[in-house]
Amino acid sequence: MDVLETLRNLVEIPSPSGEEDRLIEFLMDTFTEMGYEPITIEKEGVRDIVLNPEAEVWVVTHLDTVPIKRGFSFDGVYAYGTGVCDTKGSITSILLALNEVKELKLGIALLSDEEEGGKGSEIFVESFEPRKAIVMEPTSLKIANVHYGSLEIVAEFKGVSSHGSMPEFGRNAIDLAIDAIIKLKRTINEPVKFFVQEIKGGGDEYKIPDRCSLRIDFVFPPSVKLSDLKKTVLDLLENAEVRIVEEDEGFVSNDVVSLLENAIKMAGIDVEYGEMPSWTDAINLKKAGWDVVVFGPGELHYCHTERERIAVDEILKAKEILIALNEIVV
Repeated sequence: MDVLETLRNLVEIPSPSGEEDRLIEFLMDTFTEMGYEPITIEKEGVRDIVLNPEAEVWVVTHLDTVPIKRGFSFDGVYAYGTGVCDTKGSITSILLALNEVKELKLGIALLSDEEEGGKGSEIFVESFEPRKAIVMEPTSLKIANVHYGSLEIVAEFKGVSSHGSMPEFGRNAIDLAIDAIIKLKRTINEPVKFFVQEIKGGGDEYKIPDRCSLRIDFVFPPSVKLSDLKKTVLDLLENAEVRIVEEDEGFVSNDVVSLLENAIKMAGIDVEYGEMPSWTDAINLKKAGWDVVVFGPGELHYCHTERERIAVDEILKAKEILIALNEIVV
């Protein structure tokens, strides 16, 4: 099985969130041709693929991507294209490993809807008792044993309209939103990070806008308590109506880390550690009682952009690590 051909085949099957079916059917056929017996679990139209459901140690990643921004290409070192790193490079390493192992002892779960609502991991944890899992996401092959929490909000600002030539008779809701952003930037410091994901307000009618909304995402390490951050944010946004879209604590991985460490060493690769600053399916597994760590090939900072890329060499190293992991699990 060729790494580049496998990766290209996966990337050239578009699978934005909600449109994973073609990729699911392709992978189901591929697993069957390799001699495995894949099953799917489904709820409310969301489907996951599972191999070896009785396993105690699992490798988990997701099938879906963000909307397509770029087609597949290869420059001799890096492969490019939407999903190539997040996370079809990881799926490629799983397929390559499965093609070489003599007896599969790991559980494999390929989940839908990670990029949107995380429903794939929700239905997965409803179907299985808590176990150990490596969730494959881009970490540059570092063990991300520290997983950040997240807080996503929508803040609605209400102003007062007036004719555009006489702003002194109105109250500009966009100005109120900008003032709130400045206040947040002055107050929210490391290790908490945040960015304004979306801003809506105003229009082409010549008047002072009386409505503006901000969608803001905060990420923070486990040392920061969600309740404390939420109180700070709500206090700073006291002049807005705030809706919580998503909120999750961060966590530190447990015993599963040593399994992954041993597999990396067995594969002859240096063990490095890092952090996962983004929401991943690992959050839903952790909340359900799983012992989970995040690890995988690729650079996270390029993901979700037209610059998304992955070094093919990292996919091959990940394959060797998965083979070693399969050998050491009971």
